Amino acid sequence: MSIVVVGNGMAGSRLVTELRARDRKVPITVFGAEPQRPYNRILLSNVLAGSARPDHIGLVDPAWYERQEVDVRAGVPVVSIDRRARLVSAADGSVTPYETLVLATGSTAFIPPIPVRHPDGGEASAVDGLPAGALAFRTLEDCQEIIEMARTVRRAVVVGGGLLGIEAARGLVGRGLEVTVLHLAGHLMERQLDPEGGRVLARTLARLGIGSRLNAAVCALGTVPGADGAPVVCGVELALPDGGREFVEADLVVLSCGVRPEVSLAREAGLAVGRGILVDDELRSVTDPDVRAIGECCEHRDEVYGLVAPAWQQAEVLADLLAGTEPAARFTGARQITRLKAASIELASMGETHHDDEAEGVEVLQFADSSRGTYKKVVIRDGRLVGAILLGDTSTAGTLTQLYDRAAALPSERLSLLFGGIGGAEPAGTPLRMPDAATVCHCNNVTKGRIRACWQEGARTAADVAERTRAGTGCGSCRSALEGIVSWLGEQESVDA
Repeated sequence: MSIVVVGNGMAGSRLVTELRARDRKVPITVFGAEPQRPYNRILLSNVLAGSARPDHIGLVDPAWYERQEVDVRAGVPVVSIDRRARLVSAADGSVTPYETLVLATGSTAFIPPIPVRHPDGGEASAVDGLPAGALAFRTLEDCQEIIEMARTVRRAVVVGGGLLGIEAARGLVGRGLEVTVLHLAGHLMERQLDPEGGRVLARTLARLGIGSRLNAAVCALGTVPGADGAPVVCGVELALPDGGREFVEADLVVLSCGVRPEVSLAREAGLAVGRGILVDDELRSVTDPDVRAIGECCEHRDEVYGLVAPAWQQAEVLADLLAGTEPAARFTGARQITRLKAASIELASMGETHHDDEAEGVEVLQFADSSRGTYKKVVIRDGRLVGAILLGDTSTAGTLTQLYDRAAALPSERLSLLFGGIGGAEPAGTPLRMPDAATVCHCNNVTKGRIRACWQEGARTAADVAERTRAGTGCGSCRSALEGIVSWLGEQESVDA
């Protein structure tokens, strides 16, 4: 069976490595639109901030493909699919047959049709492209362009106060720029935070030197003539609630207005598409069983996942099915847990976070200390955790994640969910109290028991464990927990000796 994978990002590259771990012989061809080796898109903000280099976030060494006899075609996008003949045509003119086609095309940055006001003062008009100085933040190439511009500018505006926008702002302020986040909604990160949490985050950002404007409707990009006469961005124009206009000056405008599943190939090939490519529990297109889809481009049971953990779970299930190692494997859905760990900003958010004290049928516990950037909230229904926010202090994130994942019964002392150690109990994140079944790395589904097994097999550092299990290579938020467990295991061995 020959397998063609379209997309060499975080989902596609994981599928290929999982396939090769199960089947050393099946012919695999991978097409990637980006010329680089696959990289961890979650860590782009670290590259933008200067705390990591592009080569630090690579996922698969190019030499690995050669050793594993995988035909990888980086920088060669697929332009069409002939499902009847089972052929894919690429931009380099090649035509490749397949028996199974896997679409892992991911998402693209959403660029709203913002009009551009030209230097001559003419009426604003919508254009297909963006003026110099206005950039999206989605790919490594975008990141490198922003870094190059940041060397020579002073003021930056980030349009969009979601997760990616906050990461972009944090990266830019780390390079010494004056940064303002413009957000259309009434509070920041409204998908992960409630209004109170958004207010605490705004104060935390202010202490870092990042301003924020809410209910900010961008109606135009302002430009001035550049050295070559072409328009160069000089700021953004806002539409005010009273009908007026306000101009916010900026030398750099970063657009972080969300993403859209990349489904153009699938749609042109006649596959059923909703928000994403419609797939069943075996990740088969509902239109064509010879076509599978994983990651951000697919829609499963009315859900499009925008996080890495579900994409990697899908890759493992599909690898089991295609290799025949687990014919009964199925993807039945995944819990969505958002983690952000950056300089002075730590966040864990999961489930139903929008409920307040007046909501019927739920129990809500909240704690806020905006002066210290701390906000905590748990939402309980029928004695089970259905949602949580931890901002600033995420010490109980491990406990809450386990309770949320398993829909487990909650302790009678509810405050222990917000503050570990209450009632004499240690937080679940403490290695001594953490059961071996507890998941430490949710991106890669690595348990404490698996880490202990790696230790017993000879792994003596967090890097050794990461190499064997991939723990800590996703969002990176579990890295400190991984290091703590490895250190604890070393202490235990010393005591036993």
